[in-house]
Amino acid sequence: MEGAIVSIATGALKPVLMKLATLVCNEYMISKEVHKEIETLSSELTAIHSFLLKMSEEENPDAQDHAWMMDVRELSYDIEDIIDEFMVRVDDDSANPDGFISKCKNSLAKMKTRSRIAKAIRDFKSQITKVGDRHASNDGCESMQQQPKVISIVGFGGLGKTTLAYQVYQELKGKFDCSAFLSVSRNPNMMRILRTILSEVAQRDYALTEDGYEQQLIIKISNFLSNKRYLIVIDDIWKVEIWNIIKGAFSMSSQCSKIITTTRINDVARSCCSSFSGHVYNIRPLNMVHSRHLFHRRLFNSEEKCPSHLEEVSDQILKKCDGLPLAIIAISGLLVNKPMTKDQWDHVKNSIGSALERNPSVDVMISILSLSYYDLPPHLKTCLLHLSIFPEDYLIEKDDLILRWVAEGFIHKKGSYTSFELGEMCFNELANRNLIQRCSNKDDWKVHDTILDFIISMSIKDNFVTLVASPDQTIGTNKVRRLSLQIGIEDGNSILQRRLSDLSHARSLDVFCYQPKLPSLLEFRHLRVLSFRYCKWLKSHCIANIGRLFQLRYLNLKKTGLTELPEEIGCLQSLETLNVMDNHMVQLPQCITRLGNLMHLFIGNQIQLPDGIAKMQALETLQAVDLSKHSSNIVKELGQLKNLRELNLLIYDYDACTEEHMKTIASCLLQLGTYNLRRLNIMTSIILGNIYLPDPWCPAPLKLEGLDISGSPMPRVPTWIGSLVNLKRLGLALEGVNCEDLSIIGCLPSLLQLSLRVPGYRDSLIISGCYGFSCLRDFCFIGQQPIFTAGSMPRLELLILNINASKPETVTNAALENLPCLMTVQYLLYQYNKNDHEIENAEAALKRAAYTYLNKRSKASRQDGQCSRLGPQASRPWPAMHN
Repeated sequence: MEGAIVSIATGALKPVLMKLATLVCNEYMISKEVHKEIETLSSELTAIHSFLLKMSEEENPDAQDHAWMMDVRELSYDIEDIIDEFMVRVDDDSANPDGFISKCKNSLAKMKTRSRIAKAIRDFKSQITKVGDRHASNDGCESMQQQPKVISIVGFGGLGKTTLAYQVYQELKGKFDCSAFLSVSRNPNMMRILRTILSEVAQRDYALTEDGYEQQLIIKISNFLSNKRYLIVIDDIWKVEIWNIIKGAFSMSSQCSKIITTTRINDVARSCCSSFSGHVYNIRPLNMVHSRHLFHRRLFNSEEKCPSHLEEVSDQILKKCDGLPLAIIAISGLLVNKPMTKDQWDHVKNSIGSALERNPSVDVMISILSLSYYDLPPHLKTCLLHLSIFPEDYLIEKDDLILRWVAEGFIHKKGSYTSFELGEMCFNELANRNLIQRCSNKDDWKVHDTILDFIISMSIKDNFVTLVASPDQTIGTNKVRRLSLQIGIEDGNSILQRRLSDLSHARSLDVFCYQPKLPSLLEFRHLRVLSFRYCKWLKSHCIANIGRLFQLRYLNLKKTGLTELPEEIGCLQSLETLNVMDNHMVQLPQCITRLGNLMHLFIGNQIQLPDGIAKMQALETLQAVDLSKHSSNIVKELGQLKNLRELNLLIYDYDACTEEHMKTIASCLLQLGTYNLRRLNIMTSIILGNIYLPDPWCPAPLKLEGLDISGSPMPRVPTWIGSLVNLKRLGLALEGVNCEDLSIIGCLPSLLQLSLRVPGYRDSLIISGCYGFSCLRDFCFIGQQPIFTAGSMPRLELLILNINASKPETVTNAALENLPCLMTVQYLLYQYNKNDHEIENAEAALKRAAYTYLNKRSKASRQDGQCSRLGPQASRPWPAMHN
């Protein structure tokens, strides 16, 4: 037993564990029953050993803990004594009996010894249990209640596990000290997972830090969560080993915390619940009533509106969906584009059935996804398959994705529509068919993992994308066209490295992993798309020779470690999109002005533009430029960009904003408004005022479709806004709103989304039908309390209001029943003094009100702090303008 140390901390537990392991060897001829008893005892003693080591690190354990530790140590010595005695007797061959009778007596003696050790093992198991129970009893009920509780939701793909977990999370997170929601997926980066947990619970950005090891992060999380009440959701766990790493971060002194996990695998669910006090929840398919409810609401917006001639075929289709929510959503996305005739719906129903008959092994989900896929026109198939480049649970930015499609050549300008506008139509069509879904953040989208699995299989089959996502995967012999690196090449085998040695035919390269061993960019001679987004490890030498990529059209260096761009960037004459936001750069090089085909430039407020920006006449998008950091000459040059369609401006540096400079900015905006400007977003310092705006803005920027002005509130709505006949989205910060303001905004014939922020203003505002708002769909109103009369906002579907938690009854005065199309109400709760009970009562009252008036969905989100502190210079509580 060399190396089995007896210590003051653990007594003889270590040698006992080693000797128990020896007992189960064949030479001791232990029965199967006793063999199992020994394994169980070993398992319990191993856990106790670990706990004793941890307890020994405490400087002054309390008297009860100290007494329990002594009991365990004493018991360990007793167990070792009995095992030693047994081993000696069984191994004792000193008598060396020669005769038959002597051998029989010796065998009988050893049988009795084995019988005694079996009884001793059972007795020790019982004593261990009693000691454990005594310790639990000493700790009392409070200790047991303070341990985290786990709910593990288990079921196969498409049943709605994530949706259920997320709804519970949104409902409960306000009741906890801290919370986190994260997805793990099949091939997780554990450092990223742990950083995400720490970032969310601590409300600080640790997501991109590279320091430390897994164990250091686990300790840091555990220390932070200690004595806090937390709610954490771990979504989509695939392996027990992954859970075993993550669970180490959860503090046991957790003040009745809750952990929710989701998984497709029963063993994982059981493991999650065995670690703490827990319960496995097996999510079931929907019954026909709930299936019908989901299906009809998706297609007809109401269960009662299903046409009578479609009721029978509708139920037949639902039977084929087997109660899978994802299947129902997918098939409704397919049917929404079909004529509502029985023949068309019968055809869809029969197509599902025939696919299953041809291949009974194919499940209904794959059958429906195949049907949805083959129903797409060729250009939409291409755009859908392109989504396979992204890792599971990756957040996709809509505009960025469209620019990639354009760069790849999937979409071309047609007629009066730009390439981007046509790409937006394609994106909206995929969203309409429920093949891509919006996240809680309206700017982010993602692909359901079941759908992603399907499109990955289709992409690989057609050699559309080469995916490197696991070390043991194999890659076919076809040429690499689009390469998505989700693990480092060095993590793979030598065959994989050889397969990726010829990258001269690659059209796109996306790096999602940490410091892969990439060949020189000279190997990628035909590259159109290059993305190192979020690669904080990226340095200048990594993009050496980038100027030789003569066909490069899209370059994404957002949130990398770059401090400057190389001069050879100016050689990329085919480049159309460049994103260098959130880097460590302070100045773009002069050579950037040589990019005659650059259409979309994203730089961030910390980066300054060079002189000569007026040469870049192809520019259509420019984000986000802080004009207070630029000279008046550059501002004047900006006003000469005749093709600029989208401009995102910031004006933050108050000291640099002289009156003359503000007049130059106003002149620049006035000039751009006469060209092609379609979207204008301006964020300013709250003390700046509005002298940067043309006053009056004449001629008005009539082509504007989106306008968002936030920061310093305007005294009233400018009259020139009333002439913007093409305006679809409007966001304004105002000192107050009166009838004249509503008349100006309400008469806008194309307005779909409106966000008004009126800080510190508390009077009620009556909104009547006389103001217009004939096609307004979304309305966010922060500040005044609106009262809707009959005929006001007749097509409004989404309403966002801020409500004082101490006066939730104000929503009942809003007369929501006068909004006939209202589907969703969101409340931003604020309070003057932190009071969880007040918040909970307010949330309950608001939901009752929404149910009473709407009998539809309602959401309530929590906003602590005084209303006057919800400043626009921080995060705005209203949604940004969306397409």
